[in-house]
Amino acid sequence: MDKIAEKLNIEVNKEKFSGLFGEGMYNGKKMMLLKPSTFMNLSGESVCEIINFYKVPLSDLLVIYDDIDIDVGKIRIRPEGSSGTHNGMRNISDMLGSHDFARIRIGTGKPLEGIDLADYVLSNFSTEESKEIDNAVNMAADAVLEIMDNGVEKAMNIYN
Repeated sequence: MDKIAEKLNIEVNKEKFSGLFGEGMYNGKKMMLLKPSTFMNLSGESVCEIINFYKVPLSDLLVIYDDIDIDVGKIRIRPEGSSGTHNGMRNISDMLGSHDFARIRIGTGKPLEGIDLADYVLSNFSTEESKEIDNAVNMAADAVLEIMDNGVEKAMNIYN
C-alpha cells in the first residue's frame, strides 16, 4: 500500500475504518487506499467498514496480501477466488459474504519442514529474499495501476 501511495502521492495517514486511510485521484478515477490496523485475521472488519460507508461495489474492490502458497517474489492476480490458506482473506470473504472481488497475492514462500508457520510469517526475509519481495511489491503497485487503467484481465496477462 505504501508503494502505491508513493507512486500516486496519496497520504495514507487518516485513522478511519479501523485502519489508516487515504484517498486521491488516478486518471480521473477516485482511489481509496486502506491499511487495516486490526489483527490480520480480522481484516474483514476494516474492509467492510469502508465498503459499507462508501457503498463500494465488490467489482471495485482490490485486496493485496501476502501468500505462503506462492514462491517468494512472485505475484498472482485473480479477478475472484477462494481465500486459500490465508485467514485474513477468509475473514474478508466471510464478512463480505462473497469471494467475488479482485486480489493481488505477493508470494512469501512456504516455511521449511519443521518451522512453525507463525514463526515463519513473523520472521525477517534473507537479504536475497528481501530483494525479491521489494521487486514483487513494485510489480504489485504497477499491477494496481494497470488494473485501474485496463482491468484485471489485462494485468493478469502482464504480471501472472
